[in-house]
Amino acid sequence: MASNIWDKFDEAVDVAGLASDVKEAAENGSGNFKEVPHGKYEVEVNKMELTTSKKNDPMVTIWFKVLEGEFKGSLIFFNQVVTQGFQIHIVNELLRAMDTDLDIEFKTYKQYFSLIMDVMEAIDGKSEFALDYKEGKKGFSNYEITEVYDAN
Repeated sequence: MASNIWDKFDEAVDVAGLASDVKEAAENGSGNFKEVPHGKYEVEVNKMELTTSKKNDPMVTIWFKVLEGEFKGSLIFFNQVVTQGFQIHIVNELLRAMDTDLDIEFKTYKQYFSLIMDVMEAIDGKSEFALDYKEGKKGFSNYEITEVYDAN
């Protein structure tokens, strides 16, 4: 019975990708980057997915990699639980700002999972962004894409 839960995770998670991330972290000093302060950065998206939070709520996670300046190579993490309308709206606005020409709309979690994969495919290696990463209400971070650059 206990192995069924791990089978579920193995099916739900890109375990080969995760193993690769572990290897990359080891090669790059265990990911010991300086914490990136709020500011404006040129970034690319390294990872984007609909996953689950520690409380098993659906959550969108995006890893922005800083491309220039003092924090070049560091990651800015966007994690947004998507169980309420305003939370999905936050993610939708960020996805729309990536300028993919995809119809950014939530219908079901299964559809949203596919949509997020489609957005990642549309931008992967093709787009870079100006990200305004700032402190918002109650100490939460706000993320706004202010410009899209062609990475080619």
